Amino acid sequence: MGGLLGAVATSAVALGCGGSYPAPSQHLADAQSAERSAAELGAANQPKAQLHLQLAHEQIGMANAAIRDGDNEKADRMLIRARSDAELAIALTREEGAKVSEQGAIIQSNTQNSTNASPGAQP
Repeated sequence: MGGLLGAVATSAVALGCGGSYPAPSQHLADAQSAERSAAELGAANQPKAQLHLQLAHEQIGMANAAIRDGDNEKADRMLIRARSDAELAIALTREEGAKVSEQGAIIQSNTQNSTNASPGAQP
């Protein structure tokens, strides 16, 4: 009885560790989509976002190599990191865009205030 129980336990461990890991096709699509979005938003032109866009690009490349080598688990981890880096690049790009818009609004407001304070300005 003890031998049978040991064999079952060993089989369960072997299946848990050695089972095939599915190809991370959805994570690949998600990471590529996030990378494309970051690039389209102009992350490559934003110093803070540029590094994260580059990291995402490199991680996607490494994940594709891991998939070709049959290491889907490693590829999946790389793709999760790639997506996170790409999404961070998106957030940083949007943040920078918001700052630029805010500065533009402040300049416009100051210009309007100066115009209104000028002598001869209409009340």
